[in-house]
Parts: sequence; structure tokens; C-alpha cells
Amino acid sequence: VQLQASGGGWVQPGGSLRLSCAASGRTLRSYTMGWFRQAPGKEREFVAASRPGGTNYADSVGGRFFMSRDNGKDTVYLQMNSLKPEDTAVYYCAGTARGLILSTVRKSVEYDSWGQGTQVTVSS
Repeated sequence: VQLQASGGGWVQPGGSLRLSCAASGRTLRSYTMGWFRQAPGKEREFVAASRPGGTNYADSVGGRFFMSRDNGKDTVYLQMNSLKPEDTAVYYCAGTARGLILSTVRKSVEYDSWGQGTQVTVSS
């Protein structure tokens, strides 16, 4: 499956952005989909994931970020609210047809397909 992420940009602290990740080539209906991010000089880190068992979030974004999916459009979204400067990073969407469990959904190596990344900058 090919993934295309979009929606990044610049926003002031406290603002909101919505990222989209559109798939082509395969339906996402049975896919586990995830969002990861990578800040300059840091390792890629888990943000959120949507799987048949539910949606999981990193502690750092819980209550502020919300992931959803529209299987009819083969698109997943990441609504980001109350953004902080530390949320600045390149955000990547990822997917896998393999069923992931709670202990593996946060690991980037478990995902087979990756989008190209979209930059999110939070600053005043």
C-alpha cells in the first residue's frame, strides 16, 4: 500500500492541526495504522495507532491528539489540539496488514508501509 501524508504546517502554541494519510493500492479496512514523529536529532517515536482492538496513544499526546479513520476513503487522520513547541517534528503515517497487539503497536519496525512525512512546526 502507498501512503501519502498531508496537513502539516506552522501553528502557534495552543493551536490545532489535522493531518491526513491517504492510501492507494490497497484498502485500509483491515490495516493497523500508526502515526510516528521524528524531531531533529531525536529518534522516531510513536504517537498513535488505530487497530481493530482500539486506538492507542503515546502518553505525551493523550488527551490532545485524536486518531480516526475513514475506511470508505482509505484515509486516516490525526487531529492535534493544544499543540506545544515540543510537538514540532516530521510526522509519518505507517501501516501494516499484520495484526498488531498492544505490546507491538508502538514499535516502528512492525510497520511495512510508510508515508513521506509532513512537517509540523509549533512556535510563536
